[in-house]
Amino acid sequence: MKWKIAQSLEIKWWKRYLSDKNPEKYLKWKKNYWKQVLQEIGVSDEIKDKNILDAGCGPAGIFMAFENASSVKAIDPLLDKYTDLPHFRPRSYPNVGFEKMPLELLDGQMKYDMVFCMNAINHVSDIHLAYDKLCDVVKAHGTLVVSIDAHNHPILKKIFRALPGDALHPHQYDLKEYEQFLIERGFKIKTSFLKTHGRIFDYYILVAENT
Repeated sequence: MKWKIAQSLEIKWWKRYLSDKNPEKYLKWKKNYWKQVLQEIGVSDEIKDKNILDAGCGPAGIFMAFENASSVKAIDPLLDKYTDLPHFRPRSYPNVGFEKMPLELLDGQMKYDMVFCMNAINHVSDIHLAYDKLCDVVKAHGTLVVSIDAHNHPILKKIFRALPGDALHPHQYDLKEYEQFLIERGFKIKTSFLKTHGRIFDYYILVAENT
């Protein structure tokens, strides 16, 4: 139920957020933003000729910055909803294959050099299963990049879990817990990059290697 509510709120948020944004200007800005992120976390030079998954891609996900990749797959359970948004332009990305799919349904048959899960892991239905699936599709010595909103205060984390205080994000964890999700699945944390500091949440990007 939490996940269904979160998904409903998610598409409403996107429509409201993008309603006053010029599609051309927004998409240009967003692509540059993703390229900057790739440079900040130190993986921009690893993209070329790689096989990449963008899990939980949204209407303007990091797939936009992968024009030099060998192939890209982008999945999201709300893809059919994004078609109503002028900012979602799948035809502009010929090397990207889009598929409506939650993270929990990744089957592991296809392995990827690099897997990105940006601004999505907080939104999944079953976070433990989602991490299992994400980790399973990363090739040996491949890279998994996950962005997270990590709680700064234990007491607020408990309160948000109980209420929840943040209906858009049904899962509430701190940085160490998010890192542990990867470590216990055989991944080595290479970078925990603090992108944005906030009063309640810090926005981190974790870069991990499948060892």
